[in-house]
Amino acid sequence: MKREETTELVRERFLLCRERIESIPEETAVAEQYREYFVTTAGFIRMVLEVYDKVADGSYAKLPIEKLQVWNRNLYGNILMPNYDRSYGNPDCAARAFGAELGQLVSFLYTEVRGLIVFAFEQKVWDMTVICELFLEVYSLFETAAQEHGDVRPAEVQKILYWYLSDYCAEMVERRTLDALDPERSFAMDIIRKWDLTDLRYLYQFGEYVTENELQTAEFLNSLPQEQIDAMARTYTEGYRIGFEVGRKDITKKKTVNIRYQLGFERMIKAAAGQFEAMGLKPVIYRAAAHAVNKRQHMRIGFFGAVPNKQYDYDHRGDAALYLDEDFVKRKLRATQVAYEKAKELAAVHGGPAVVEVFGEKPFAPEAKESCCQLSKKQQKLQIEYNNESGQIVNRYIKGEERSFTIIAYPVPEIGEKFAKIFRETVKINTLDYKLYQRIQQTIIEALDQGVKVRIKGRDANRTDLTVALHELSDPAKQTNFENCVADVNIPVGEVFTSPVLKGTNGTLHVSSVYLNELLYKDLEITFKDGMITSYRCGNFDAEEENRAYIRENVLYHRETLPMGEFAIGTNTTAYRMAKTYEIADKLPILIAEKMGPHFAVGDTCYSWAEDTAVYNPDGREIIARDNEVSILRKEDVSKAYLGCHTDITIPYEELGSIRAVKEDGTEIEIIKDGRFVLPGTEELNVPLDEPLEEEEEQLQ
Repeated sequence: MKREETTELVRERFLLCRERIESIPEETAVAEQYREYFVTTAGFIRMVLEVYDKVADGSYAKLPIEKLQVWNRNLYGNILMPNYDRSYGNPDCAARAFGAELGQLVSFLYTEVRGLIVFAFEQKVWDMTVICELFLEVYSLFETAAQEHGDVRPAEVQKILYWYLSDYCAEMVERRTLDALDPERSFAMDIIRKWDLTDLRYLYQFGEYVTENELQTAEFLNSLPQEQIDAMARTYTEGYRIGFEVGRKDITKKKTVNIRYQLGFERMIKAAAGQFEAMGLKPVIYRAAAHAVNKRQHMRIGFFGAVPNKQYDYDHRGDAALYLDEDFVKRKLRATQVAYEKAKELAAVHGGPAVVEVFGEKPFAPEAKESCCQLSKKQQKLQIEYNNESGQIVNRYIKGEERSFTIIAYPVPEIGEKFAKIFRETVKINTLDYKLYQRIQQTIIEALDQGVKVRIKGRDANRTDLTVALHELSDPAKQTNFENCVADVNIPVGEVFTSPVLKGTNGTLHVSSVYLNELLYKDLEITFKDGMITSYRCGNFDAEEENRAYIRENVLYHRETLPMGEFAIGTNTTAYRMAKTYEIADKLPILIAEKMGPHFAVGDTCYSWAEDTAVYNPDGREIIARDNEVSILRKEDVSKAYLGCHTDITIPYEELGSIRAVKEDGTEIEIIKDGRFVLPGTEELNVPLDEPLEEEEEQLQ
């Protein structure tokens, strides 16, 4: 395992921090009502430092699995349920001890301190040092206040936190950028390559939280023959390669690929890494961000283990409210620019992400808390500004027209006792005959291309009534509006999609229940006028304003509106049948769910940052619907063209009344009626829909 090079000065600072923190639990220097917080947090840091020492001398890797599990539980136990009610990571608990304002600040500090866990495993001394120094600076403030018999003002704590984030922003961004681009920063890849993956102790060497999901997934993969592991990896790596091929991009220009996955799949990842290397691509695997500077709300981007507590992540999604201002945005944008300029040679040969998602975990519906930080309207605009500007910086160095990606998904054991069956069904879905789907989807495209718009209506309780406007085809023999999507970048196979014309795209989108970015939305309804969202609601909370705020924050990302960036028809009825058979529709990722009915994405188009790159269907026709009235603004002001989000919302077949292509003369071509494909040439898609459910098969037998 590679050790980080550390200057003598940093190591000296680190040792001084250790010595000071180790004495805090025995001290009574701060006011009694605050003492428990500092004693508890210092005790946690001491535990992490002990792990750091064991990793450094190699003894941690030699521990039996039972002791590794105890360490893992101790490191993460404080934020697990039911301990979370008494954890300072919980803003409610911190508010009870410190009051509302101070509570938010010390809860943020506690959350930043918890980042020490992963830095201890990676032996990142600088990162550990700056976090420990931050904790000691806040402790000193409370210590001084107690000596002077005064109170600690929230503004004083906030100032310390602000300058910590501001002063170290450039270093943190640069380190994160290198982690994302440099294959020599190979912490995770070293574990995957060097450990015997049949020895499940390896899972505890990453520093992530490990549950039965990760252990049982690894055990299950170990039960499969190597040929099947290689085949699973091949589906994934070939999807990535074909993405370049279909996009007419030169993969030989690229030297690295970013692998993102969740622990437990190391055997497949090891096989995939070898296959990528055979293509000339070195794998880069970086961890989901630990420093607040590099986090993006509650989302985890990179590799990670089990999420210890999704409510904890959700409670801290708005922590940037404590420090986000114009100066910080400017500083972070400068840091991003400088970081990519320094790493421009690595960025130029980076091919993009290859992602393995998982599904099957218990669905999460968050609790709204008044104690959590919330971005002000001004801060929301600043966040949007940062997202736009940083996206432009990244695209200058990792050019959109030259990169690609792929995504595949597999279940985890939490999905239920039929995990093995569902896993094998998922493998089947991921390897469906793409030639069959290509042919059927081409039939659908030829019907849709005769229309000037598409009408989508729900049935029964579904209130969807939408008209989607299509681009004009000046040469139908050579042009098309819809991409024939088979198993390349988005695995599994099964959709045709387009970027609608916004003007004339009107109506209501409704779905009874849907998961978007791992959050549940009940009775979600969005209204569009000329392709832009004009109103929205859901039924998650009793108060209508809370429902609107929930959507505005997590779907619109604090914007007043978003355009409809995509309209698609999912054709993977086999996946739909699997969902019905095993009753797992609410647990499927959007990657699969979007193939199980029509879906509508709000935000950027599917072609963002690459609209000027010609894209062709297998029949040779060019897909001309790559822009809309928002994305085309890039020609005038690129900051107005891109939104940095793309959220798919799917209507399941059972809620779908009809999809019709409407010709210029008003006549209609019916594609789907009452949840079934009725267009001639698409009948095979109904076969999985007609198959009996598993319990029906058992009754017949």
